[in-house]
Amino acid sequence: MNTRVLRIELKRSVAPGAGAVVLTTALAFLYLLNAGWWTGTTAWTAQWTSLALWTRSLLFYLWPLAVGLGALQGLRDHRSKMSELLTSTPRPARHRAATLAGATAITLASAFALLILVGAVQVLAHTEYTHLGWLPISLVGALSLVAGAVLGMGAGRALPTVLTPPLLAMGAFVFTALMHMSLGRTETTTAAGVPSTEPNRISLLSPAVQEVRDVLVTLSASVHVGQTIWLLGLAATGFVLLVAATPRARLIALTPALAGAVIALLVLPTDPRRMYVVDEAAAELVCDGPVCVTKTHQAQLIDLAGPGKKALRLLHDALGGQAPVSVRENTSLLPDGSIPQWSRKTVLFDVDDDIIAAAQGEELTWALIAKGMVPGCSPVGWSGMGEDDIAQTVAVGWVLGDLRSLPGTGSASWRREVDAEARPVWKELKALPRAEQLSRINAMRAAALSCKGDAFDALNGGASR
Repeated sequence: MNTRVLRIELKRSVAPGAGAVVLTTALAFLYLLNAGWWTGTTAWTAQWTSLALWTRSLLFYLWPLAVGLGALQGLRDHRSKMSELLTSTPRPARHRAATLAGATAITLASAFALLILVGAVQVLAHTEYTHLGWLPISLVGALSLVAGAVLGMGAGRALPTVLTPPLLAMGAFVFTALMHMSLGRTETTTAAGVPSTEPNRISLLSPAVQEVRDVLVTLSASVHVGQTIWLLGLAATGFVLLVAATPRARLIALTPALAGAVIALLVLPTDPRRMYVVDEAAAELVCDGPVCVTKTHQAQLIDLAGPGKKALRLLHDALGGQAPVSVRENTSLLPDGSIPQWSRKTVLFDVDDDIIAAAQGEELTWALIAKGMVPGCSPVGWSGMGEDDIAQTVAVGWVLGDLRSLPGTGSASWRREVDAEARPVWKELKALPRAEQLSRINAMRAAALSCKGDAFDALNGGASR
């Protein structure tokens, strides 16, 4: 590609404007809306994989924007009434198409790279865990913008009307929306009978990804390969449409996109658990004695080690041989709506758990005791407040010998209500003989850890409230 021609193309085309629009709208979306990408350990500036996935999630509207801007660029020759003049020049059409597509590809890829760079500067300040596992996610995102723009250019040249850009942009937006709302989701029911939906492989044809809910989750290699094949097919179709001069050639130009879709669907995984997977390297445990966190959160081990060891000592003093012997960050990946799975011998916790995230100092010991006694049975992806909170407060008070107000992100009024309902139950429990106390606590833990039965009822001797 002639560098001088490319510089001229960059000056006179909409490519620089397209890159600027993509970058500014993405930054405005991230900084002006206070949503999930700013909270917890999954914030877009907290970890590398979260950064890549959150910026990919923005493609639900950035990709349609790129398609529409590409179509606008594809109308240029028609608007300037130069189509016949250009066909009479000795320069091959594919050279002109390559220059046009190259200019747009460079600006859009650069805009996406700058977006990543803005987040990367902040990620470097927030984590000690660095890796390159996030890079394929972002590279596929940049490729999707380029492929969408080239496809839009080809469609704009093949259908040179002022309605083409807005209709293409709207069609692309509807496509991404449907992939994440209905066509790309399969209705299912969890083992606990909770209705839910999960992504199917058709949803992976969308360049956007679902929102980040777990810092250890990433996309599998087969997803990267399948999406790359599909996007290359779209880009090839767009390029062929740019150089096609006859209706037959334009019809043949659809072949790469159709072939790319077929091959991609053969490569993309059918099992949702093979689409979004646990990053094994990030989930590797780093330990200080019996207290372990993932490599992703290794910087927090210093704060957790002391309270974790103290929590284990207090639990052993209270429960004896039935007490857990280790504290570990939970690395399991369960579908939304499924019932959590807990261990009797290990206190499992998530860094973003309300009770853990809100705890500081001595409160962190109480929070870990609470997770060891009543870890909570709300379905994955759901948040719930109820009798488990009361049972948790009573159980921690029983271990500590004094009722304490536990940390959490709930309102102060809710916390006071929980404490008020827990106190008479705690007093009644402490008034019982030691053997009866231990019997009720063990029954409560059995119900709480298996998520079968009612932990609070077990504290009351099996009587419902």
